[in-house]
Amino acid sequence: MTTARVLNVVPTLMCGGTENQFMTLARTLDRVRFDLEFACLRRCGGFVDELVARDVPLTEYPVQTFRSLAALAQQARLTRHIRRRRIHIVHAYNFYGNVFATPPARLVAPVVIASIRDRAPYLTRMQKRVQRYACQFADCVLVNAEAVREWLIGDGYDASKIAVIRNGVDLTRFDDLPSPVTLRRELGLPDDTPIVGVVSRLTRLKGLEQFLEAAAIVRSCVPTVRFLVVGETNPMDRQYLRELQEYAARCGVAEHVTFTGLRTDVPAMLAGFTVSVMPSLNEALSNVVLESMAAGAPTVATRVGGTPEAVIDGVTGILVQPADSAALADAIVHLLNNPQLAAHLGCAARAHIGDHFSVRRMVRATEDLYTDLLERKQRKRLPSAAC
Repeated sequence: MTTARVLNVVPTLMCGGTENQFMTLARTLDRVRFDLEFACLRRCGGFVDELVARDVPLTEYPVQTFRSLAALAQQARLTRHIRRRRIHIVHAYNFYGNVFATPPARLVAPVVIASIRDRAPYLTRMQKRVQRYACQFADCVLVNAEAVREWLIGDGYDASKIAVIRNGVDLTRFDDLPSPVTLRRELGLPDDTPIVGVVSRLTRLKGLEQFLEAAAIVRSCVPTVRFLVVGETNPMDRQYLRELQEYAARCGVAEHVTFTGLRTDVPAMLAGFTVSVMPSLNEALSNVVLESMAAGAPTVATRVGGTPEAVIDGVTGILVQPADSAALADAIVHLLNNPQLAAHLGCAARAHIGDHFSVRRMVRATEDLYTDLLERKQRKRLPSAAC
């Protein structure tokens, strides 16, 4: 069996949902069948050290703006690298990776894959058009939820080129988790304190203001409750944390909300939550929702994007409408006041993740996609080769 060379092209290697997924894939891809390397536009982020430690080649192509000769020069450099390394599959991720790599890769790589993993509310209309144009050069546009597929079709993408592979969760990270009291003792709280938490990158579309509004309502019903917000701000918007802290004060819950910053023990944090909340206003398929379910945490999430593909309302969690802080509070209070229901939903959620969102399933589907696309290209070349 010939080993296929795969080049992942990513904007950065910072910690986030997409980054966690392509790093999970990098750790578990069959190295007998696939030889993996990375390219990035900025060599920054916590995963750089991991790639170096694993001896995974990583090449930086610094680009400040696509509207420059320097960007064209870096694309030409990428093309030469693909040709020299005889890369079989170029797999680009997100707007910057797709726009940078997909058109030049088309010139030299047998298979080109673009990945779109959300509905891009942060992109301008022009950026969306540019990405759609770049993705025309891809053999496949890979998405992580049916909701994203439907959005792309509505935006003019070729439906026949879109493939859906949902995110995968490494369930071994959620084995042998500490007792919930461990988190309470770390925070200096009584062992029976209810904790309602959000794990999220602190950005403006995550519904964190609505979570703080809901916290005020929840506390009026359950006075002993404490709230945690776990995550860091985007480096481009560091003042947002201060804005959230000020908003918590205006909502009257500042003394009852802890902003923990980035934590490396997310599974243990989730296992310590009495209720895990994802109040996002826009999502594709949230890794945090899947991880909350994998941890067996009773989960309340907003009905956005691909979330209903994972959270079955009343079966594996509770869904509410986005931007509705009262509905969010009602669902949280309902679970706090009904611990048997909460435990039942948590157990069902864990089982659902194991059956439908495992890493093994995600990796196998991705490997099959790589193999299928390569074989299709090889079959197309056979007639001309025979001549």
